[in-house]
Amino acid sequence: MSVRPGMGTSPRIVSDDLWERVEPLLPRKDRRFRHPGRKLLPDRQVLHTGIRWEYLPKELGFGSGMTCWRRLRDGNEAGAWQQLYEVLLAEFDTAARLDWSCAVVDSSHVRAMKEPRAGHERGSRTGPCPVDRGRTGSRHHLITDGHGTSLAVILAGGNRNDVTQLLPLLDAIPAVRGRVGHPRRKPDSVFADRGYDHDIYRDQVRQRRIVPAIARRGTLHGTGLGTYRWVVERSFAWLHGFKRLRIRWERRADIHEAFLKLACCLITHRQIDSLC
Repeated sequence: MSVRPGMGTSPRIVSDDLWERVEPLLPRKDRRFRHPGRKLLPDRQVLHTGIRWEYLPKELGFGSGMTCWRRLRDGNEAGAWQQLYEVLLAEFDTAARLDWSCAVVDSSHVRAMKEPRAGHERGSRTGPCPVDRGRTGSRHHLITDGHGTSLAVILAGGNRNDVTQLLPLLDAIPAVRGRVGHPRRKPDSVFADRGYDHDIYRDQVRQRRIVPAIARRGTLHGTGLGTYRWVVERSFAWLHGFKRLRIRWERRADIHEAFLKLACCLITHRQIDSLC
């Protein structure tokens, strides 16, 4: 699976500790008794490192690039990566390390592939980005807790206004189990910059019993929100440390979303390891 790890990590992404969490979530395919066909490669062999699909050398033992692509697709369709994400968040919350007192939202633009193949579009959920001279691309919309741990990530077109993704981000936060009591999926407040300034959306946030702390356009800088919002910028730096996410190479939005979720899983797993 072609996600490139960040600096200082092992070339093999799936450590023994992480594999124990991943394996039960992956879809299983039983071989037919009659005409079973070629034996499938073990899943762990195709969850490896960051090379373009067509350049994956078979000598490394995880089959062709299309084999890795199909396992990524199948895992995403089965919801395995989202389930793994929720398992890791629950472990982190069990250690009382998720800060539910506030959440922080922001977005980041990524360009689409420069030269699409003849007869193909650049992909779904892309569009001309006004902050990048109209170049076609997508936006990663991210919401984190008060410490910068990712709670949800959304892929949208580069021409979509940030504020339109505020409510979908809040609704995308999974029900996180871990502490005593009911699972939690709602922060006490949400912090955002001027790109999210709209009174209608503020009212809808309040209807969810969340306090909106959103900077207003036309006001002077120095509101103090930066002391809370910097954590989401750091989270984007971690997220885009995975080079596959710096450019939107995939035409299929679900494949790019699978990479986003896997990256969030790996970052959260590193945070859990840091507790040990």
